[in-house]
Amino acid sequence: MKYTLLPFFLFLAIVSSAQGVSKELPQLYKKVEGRMIEWRRHFHQYPELSNREFKTGKFIADTLTALGLQVKYPVAKTGVVAILKGGKPGPVIGLRADIDALPIVERTPVPFASKETSTYNGQNVGVMHACGHDAHTAILLATAAVLKQIQSEVPGTVVFFFQPAEEGAPTGEEGGAPLMIKEGAMDDPKVQAMYGLHMASGMPAGMLAYKPGAAQASSDLFKISVQGKGSHGSMPWGGVDPIMVSAEIMTNIQTIVSRQSNLTKAPVVISVGSIHSGVRSNIIPETAEMLGTIRTLDPQMRLEVHASLKKMIPAIAESMGAKASIDIVTQTLVNYNDLELSKKIPEFLKRAAGADKVIESTWTTAAEDFSFYGTKAPSFFFSLGGLAPGKTPDQAGPHHTPDFYLDESGFIVGVKAFVEIVLSGK
Repeated sequence: MKYTLLPFFLFLAIVSSAQGVSKELPQLYKKVEGRMIEWRRHFHQYPELSNREFKTGKFIADTLTALGLQVKYPVAKTGVVAILKGGKPGPVIGLRADIDALPIVERTPVPFASKETSTYNGQNVGVMHACGHDAHTAILLATAAVLKQIQSEVPGTVVFFFQPAEEGAPTGEEGGAPLMIKEGAMDDPKVQAMYGLHMASGMPAGMLAYKPGAAQASSDLFKISVQGKGSHGSMPWGGVDPIMVSAEIMTNIQTIVSRQSNLTKAPVVISVGSIHSGVRSNIIPETAEMLGTIRTLDPQMRLEVHASLKKMIPAIAESMGAKASIDIVTQTLVNYNDLELSKKIPEFLKRAAGADKVIESTWTTAAEDFSFYGTKAPSFFFSLGGLAPGKTPDQAGPHHTPDFYLDESGFIVGVKAFVEIVLSGK
């Protein structure tokens, strides 16, 4: 008899405990929401660039310490890691927010708009949270506050990652997720599953979206250097024009996308975002330089694109009497949602937002350095809508622009989603 009754009583205890937590959570969410909005507006008004988040990191560390969490600071230059040990057995789960801003002058008409300035690549720039990192940070702080209140009911251990430099470390510096990993943020304790969210300005506030498998593109940066021969602009036959060579290269590398890549398998994007050559109209210069990005959603296709670029670019230049080379630097990997987690986690997203507000989305050619955490543990990344009610997606301020705007009414859904994931013990 004892072998049948004991599991039953244990089941009753678990159900009773879960029901107790469920009854408590709505009040905790209501209590924390106002603080979360205050935190978000503070971060928004006082943004800092990648690897320069000194005040932001200290604010986060001080807040987490006041909440009673075990805090490690600084990590990866300006980041914070906090640990909450639950009262029940369970896995070690990582939750991540990024904390850096962008070199953009803000145009949004909100009272907490950024007036901050800084220096970026030697230029004086405005600084703005134009991608939602301020919201990510506030949502994760609010999650920590809620979980601390129900710590005895939390299964396992939760590690909170407040990561700097997601937008990319300054030239010559390390940063972001790779540096967090390098400094052991996932090792003590060893994280067994990693979760993150990202705001989506064009998706209705409070909606959640996810995609199993490849969800966001890898991002590689490239530099193409062209060596020609200078001449007078009136006598181009006396030299080798590196600008004309660059134009041929820019045109022809697009055939890697349109004629060499199997786009029925996955998208590929190659974009040149900067070209520089020469100083005046009547001088054919000796050199030219192009900067660009490669986006792929399949690891093998990524390697094929790299190989094609390295083969094509020198050949085009040689055919025109010039020399050219390409250097490729990896910025992010394909952001891949673990397939097993992709089967389990949507149930908990639906508990947070409601079944009618959770959708399976398509992949995107945007990139995220959250992808590196997936090399250390199964990971899952999802989106949270920030579009104000009554607005259409084409009225949203796009990410990475001066008009980027988020409606705050759905932020609490992000907190609920993280809490549900943690309490699931997955």
